[in-house]
Amino acid sequence: MKKNIAIIAGGYSSEFEVSLRSAENLYSFLDKERYNVHKVILTKDNWYVVTDRQGIENIPIDKNNFSFTQDNKVVKIDFAYITIHGSPGEDGLLQGYFDMLDIPYSTCGVLTSALTFDKYTCNQFLKGQGITISDSMLFRRGQTFSSDEIVKTLGLPVFVKPNAGGSSFGITKVVLESQMQEAVDKAFDESDEVVIERFISGTELTCGCYQSGDRIIALPVTEVIPENEFFDYGAKYNGEVQEITPARISDELTEKIRCQTAKIYELIRAQGIIRIDYIATADETPVLLEVNTTPGMTATSFIPQQVRAAGMKMEDILTDIIENIINKY
Repeated sequence: MKKNIAIIAGGYSSEFEVSLRSAENLYSFLDKERYNVHKVILTKDNWYVVTDRQGIENIPIDKNNFSFTQDNKVVKIDFAYITIHGSPGEDGLLQGYFDMLDIPYSTCGVLTSALTFDKYTCNQFLKGQGITISDSMLFRRGQTFSSDEIVKTLGLPVFVKPNAGGSSFGITKVVLESQMQEAVDKAFDESDEVVIERFISGTELTCGCYQSGDRIIALPVTEVIPENEFFDYGAKYNGEVQEITPARISDELTEKIRCQTAKIYELIRAQGIIRIDYIATADETPVLLEVNTTPGMTATSFIPQQVRAAGMKMEDILTDIIENIINKY
């Protein structure tokens, strides 16, 4: 009997539309001969299954057990593939809900999701494990800050970004002290905490990783060359960037990046596919930018590119991940 897989998209953040695009790609990748695949959208007001059947309304989810009724039959979900970028799918909330229902899911668990969603805390944790990060400062809503003190501590330029979130919403590269207040206000529109990070000059790189059985597999490294000043939303989703996979870097640096990615995967006890972003300095030191536990799966996203570069198929990798996780239950 086919297992029922729910691709869960939407969410409560600015990344709603990006999540829907990821869901469409994931739907195309999943093996329909093996699974019954259902698209589930979450908003603050409504959780529902998209029927894609003309004249048939979307079907509400029963939040008591995450089931739904179709054609007078109750459909129970065997596996949740979470592709929400932002809350509640990236911060551990949805993971805790599925843990209580004993439904396996594709992403990291509650603790890991909460840790990695908090960029500052995650990077400080990994710094303690020997991972190189950029110097940074954290500010909470309502807390006063001095632009002068920030510049004295971190210099210029700096990146100002929400501490929670992704997809480059609310991020600003600040090159003048006079720009600081506006950049901080913009970041606070997305999160209750703001990180200000020292600019590191170098090559921007990103590497995906997943677990197959007992093996942690790092994918080929991608080199990121934005047309804009940094890898912003336009670069991520509107094609304003060059993405080169495999990256045009030395074999030694490639190995460093892939080994460090696998090490971080193990340190944070990750699950499913994650992606880790870096800046490589002139002396080929990989500096961690952030860990993304629900990487985008849109047509322009990195993971599908890296999978193709590895000579693999997304369908096979997703099946491997789903079956590996289900077999643990």
